Amino acid sequence: MMRRIQIRRAWLLAAFGICLCGRVLAQAPANTAPPASGEQPIVLDRVIALVNGDVLLESDVHEEMRLVVLQPIIAPQGQNTKERAARRLITRNLMLRQMREQQQIKYAVTDDEVHKSLAELREDLPACKSAKCTTDEGWHAFLKANLLTEDEVEAYWRQRLEILKFINLRFGSSIRISRQDMQKYYQATIVPTFEKEKQKAPTLNSVAPRIQEILLQQQVNSMLHDWLENLREQGSVQILDPAYGQNSGSDDEGGE
Repeated sequence: MMRRIQIRRAWLLAAFGICLCGRVLAQAPANTAPPASGEQPIVLDRVIALVNGDVLLESDVHEEMRLVVLQPIIAPQGQNTKERAARRLITRNLMLRQMREQQQIKYAVTDDEVHKSLAELREDLPACKSAKCTTDEGWHAFLKANLLTEDEVEAYWRQRLEILKFINLRFGSSIRISRQDMQKYYQATIVPTFEKEKQKAPTLNSVAPRIQEILLQQQVNSMLHDWLENLREQGSVQILDPAYGQNSGSDDEGGE
């Protein structure tokens, strides 16, 4: 997850200094001598972007790339790139900032909601079928194989549910998803996905809530797109590594 590190003015200037070399370097302990001439410093992480004063690290991008395994439909091979992961994180950061500012929309979810949704994920996720994620042993093995921890997954899933709830309340109040729409999506997408994995597809009733989420997102895409474009124009996204895209918004970060 993108670490919410609020940067003060002096910290911000220091971050720009780090950006010039593109690396965050390990600091030598106080009781050790500096590296000998010609010795390479140890790279702990890299700052790749500043989003409205928040730091996006390369390790955040790598984590986002690992978490994509939790999506119901995995992106085709070669599309889970660092640039795409960084764009998702930047977009999510801009959305979360707006969510915090619009406190009249109650988007918080309970622990029970998170655990219930994760239990459904463990049962329905195609990649989890062969790993038998419905058992604790299988779930832990699945997480280990994908270099994930339970804390990472729970935090990611809670944030996902909060964003979905916010989008639904802000954009979806006037949208209605019919049973016919869900049936059509189920037959065209869910069933072929499981057949490809040679797995028995879950029933429509068991996956209907998640299909509804997906169709809702599709319905609000145009509204959401306009909203996100506006967020990017109002905010400041400074890409410090050209491999991750280009800047957007104002270059003026403002004061604290």
